[in-house]
Amino acid sequence: MSGLAGLPVGAILDYASVLIFALTGALVASRQQLDLVGFIFIATLTAVGGGTLRDLLLGRDPVFWVGRPGFILLIAAAAVLVFFTAHLLESRYRALLWLDACALAVAVPAGVAVTMALGHGPVIVLIMGVITGSFGGLMRDVVCNEVPLTLKQGELYLSCAFAGAAAALILTAVGFSGLPALIGCGLVTFALRAGSLRYGWKLPVYKAHPPRTRG
Repeated sequence: MSGLAGLPVGAILDYASVLIFALTGALVASRQQLDLVGFIFIATLTAVGGGTLRDLLLGRDPVFWVGRPGFILLIAAAAVLVFFTAHLLESRYRALLWLDACALAVAVPAGVAVTMALGHGPVIVLIMGVITGSFGGLMRDVVCNEVPLTLKQGELYLSCAFAGAAAALILTAVGFSGLPALIGCGLVTFALRAGSLRYGWKLPVYKAHPPRTRG
């Protein structure tokens, strides 16, 4: 799969997801009132966390950002931008939610593209799509002592990533491989996440019941 300027599609998607996830990490840092170094640290953790875990599990050498150090410069620039402009946002949390939704919709196809390019089967493609899309945000929220968006009750998140990766597999199976499958993956992921945020779409949650007693 080839993309602009000779970069593989997976690499282009990685750049896009890194940038948007870096912005979300910096927004969380602003909510925690961290200094500039803290902004860059949280932005970096968020931006490369999922992709790093993906590459380590897939045995890619080097890890994507080690092979292209420009990722780190992009993250630092995003963190500095948010450090000086976050106060202009009316609601940083709302901006965080929608930026994170956009990042998820780019990162899942990135994970799918890399995994497919390495020749892995459907199960691994699904898992790596979910990992790439969700683990950076999970690390961000845990480190900053926020309720993880990935596990927040009453919202779709991991299921959006799973459905998006599944959509890519289905499209590939019926003949729409490559870029069309990745676009479909991103659209399904974003549509479900946006529907959860805008309309309250959710899956049933477990409700505890008192234990039965024998009469």
